[in-house]
Amino acid sequence: MADTNASSAESDENFVIKFVTDLFSSPLNLGLLALCGFLLYKIIVGQKKKEDVRPREPELQKMKQQDMTLEQLREYDGKGPEGRILLAANGKIFDVTRGKRFYGPGGPYGLFAGRDASRALATFSMTEDVFRNEYDDLSDLTSMQMESVREWEMQFTEKYDYVGRLLKPGEQPRDYTDTEDEQSEDQKDKSESEKKTD
Repeated sequence: MADTNASSAESDENFVIKFVTDLFSSPLNLGLLALCGFLLYKIIVGQKKKEDVRPREPELQKMKQQDMTLEQLREYDGKGPEGRILLAANGKIFDVTRGKRFYGPGGPYGLFAGRDASRALATFSMTEDVFRNEYDDLSDLTSMQMESVREWEMQFTEKYDYVGRLLKPGEQPRDYTDTEDEQSEDQKDKSESEKKTD
């Protein structure tokens, strides 16, 4: 009986040695072993990262609709205490705070924050010299560039909240009611332009 136990222990030991030898002797087995180790590492590290996830910042309340001058717009560059980010495109101001990682400080489009981005969007330029320090009427842009600005305006309209109009020098802001939306603003713009042409 002692012989069978010794023989069983010896065969178990031989099996383990043979298994380890076979495992490390084949390049295919070594590759598969490395892949398993890598996947195990990713699973463990992935679980640790999930634990480190920061809680989401609370979303800001929707901004009351208002028209702004370029000076007022500059206050909303994402660096203020509220962190709100506004930009203008084709005379309309949008709240792009939801896109903070793009339009916020350090983001790829951070230059647009608190500014009239129309000329930059029209010319596909991301340099500081494309931004004007005073109201830009965009009158020198080509029809293709203006079409590009209108397309960007439509994209902002679909994705972000409309805040109001970018005021020309001397222009007075409108009074917005709490229930007005951008669509009614477009209707007002059309009716005012029709009155001017009559």
